[in-house]
Amino acid sequence: MINSPSLKKSLILGVFFSVFWSFGHSQSTLGNSDFWNRVYFGGNFGLGFGNNSFNTSISPSAIYQATEQLGMGVGINFNYAKFRNAQLMAYGGSLLSLYNPIPALQLSGELEQLRVNRVLELDGGNKEENYWSPALFLGLGYSNRNLTLGMRYNVLHDTQKSIYANALMPFVRVYF
Repeated sequence: MINSPSLKKSLILGVFFSVFWSFGHSQSTLGNSDFWNRVYFGGNFGLGFGNNSFNTSISPSAIYQATEQLGMGVGINFNYAKFRNAQLMAYGGSLLSLYNPIPALQLSGELEQLRVNRVLELDGGNKEENYWSPALFLGLGYSNRNLTLGMRYNVLHDTQKSIYANALMPFVRVYF
């Protein structure tokens, strides 16, 4: 019996990615094309302004299209936010797995690990916190060639530690 929560999460993640990887190798149909012809680049960029607030994020990523249906890749993430005297900086990386059972439907899994450094503005002073924040996003989206629109759910969402306000989030994914 496994008693450690982090060991359980690692085991579940390992099985999840192994299933996608094994299925992708058994379904290989793209032939012997060059490695770089199968790599796609994309990512996210965000910018926000408000009354005494500012936030920005940048998350480039690269996907290797292993088969016509399966893509796997990596990404890096950087987020910064400032609200009056409170601020947050988070940075880290992610592993992605994209699977299209049919061309218009994309299933995704993304393991993200962020290092969070934040200063909370409290009555009587500020409080500094530094910690690691894991996320495991499972997503479903409508895909049209290089563009995917959908929803993803963070199964590891922690309302006290996550930089995301909600476990369920919409996404737009673009790769070229």
